[in-house]
Amino acid sequence: MRVRPRLWIVPVLTVLVAVAAALPAFSRAGSGAAPRAGAAASAKAGEAARPVARDVVLAVHGGAGTALHRETTDPRKEKAYRDGLADALKAGRRVLRNGGDSVAAVEAAVRSLEDNELFNAGRGAVFTEDAGHELDASIMRGSDLAAGAVAGVRSVRNPVSAARLVMEKTKHVMLAGEGADDFAARNGLPTVTQDYYWTQRRWDELAKAKHPAKPKTTKEGKSGGAAEEEITGTVGAVAVDRGRDLAAATSTGGMTDKMVGRVGDSPVVGAGTYAKNGTVAASATGHGEVFIRGAATATISHLIEFGGRDVASAAYEVVVGRLPELGGTGGVIALDREGTFAAPHSSEGMLYGYLTEDGDIVTRVFPDESPSGGSAAAASSVPPGSAGTIPSGD
Repeated sequence: MRVRPRLWIVPVLTVLVAVAAALPAFSRAGSGAAPRAGAAASAKAGEAARPVARDVVLAVHGGAGTALHRETTDPRKEKAYRDGLADALKAGRRVLRNGGDSVAAVEAAVRSLEDNELFNAGRGAVFTEDAGHELDASIMRGSDLAAGAVAGVRSVRNPVSAARLVMEKTKHVMLAGEGADDFAARNGLPTVTQDYYWTQRRWDELAKAKHPAKPKTTKEGKSGGAAEEEITGTVGAVAVDRGRDLAAATSTGGMTDKMVGRVGDSPVVGAGTYAKNGTVAASATGHGEVFIRGAATATISHLIEFGGRDVASAAYEVVVGRLPELGGTGGVIALDREGTFAAPHSSEGMLYGYLTEDGDIVTRVFPDESPSGGSAAAASSVPPGSAGTIPSGD
């Protein structure tokens, strides 16, 4: 049987050869504005992903949100926030100076923030939908990935200390609700009644959440918010000690008017808290559900370990690049064993501070002190005296 030749193959091959020959020309013709724009965007992202500081041994955060604004913030309020952050850093500094490890340092720093009603943790926790308080916390040790957490506790004065007890005295990672409260009490932690957490500020926020007022419109047509709605979120700390061991801890009261039983990212290892010696110690603040879905702090660690990224670019990619696509914003403090510190945030602002090896304390509460993304270059343009710096000492 005679096979008829496939004459159509020749013209098709001719066309393919012609297209292949033309591709370099098309590539050269299209190598103008678009690649330059891409390079500019990449350069901007790279600038924003630089570390905030180096030679850091301890850092804390006090929540992320729409930020305090220099022109509208009462000086007393600014001082109160700076003092609160500084007190937490001093508490951790005392531990480190006395030879304590990073776990003890982050616990001490977070306890200080829990005892300060300015922050949404411990004493200043927000109200649930039934006008109660349910608190969450976690802690993690970078040397062996040991971790402990409590969720939905209602009578522990310092949930971060209960989380440490879970890590050190049980075979579990997380205890919740009444069981966690009872465990903390049996192990000698101070307990309180629910009225200990009551503050007028949080009560007013609950009332506003249940009966929201219509937003006011400014002359520019933008809606204006209340001054006390500026900062929301959680508190946390990261540290590296003399042995170069990392640790992280996080504590929160959750969301105002949250459902009873709701648990956010703060007690979830790999979401709100993570520490691993070879990569990072990280503590997060923001929309908890999104940080859980995005496995925020663990992803930062994985990008460093498996992607070869540095701590600043990894943290920036997760917090600014990935999580907003899931529908939420927030921030993270991240520290590696060499003392490289990053504080990227996709929210307008984030309260944070850090302690250097020399003992100096720096606090940042205004957006112009710490631009979104934590750019070191941008931060260097902050006017002198605008960021709080406390020399070494006690």
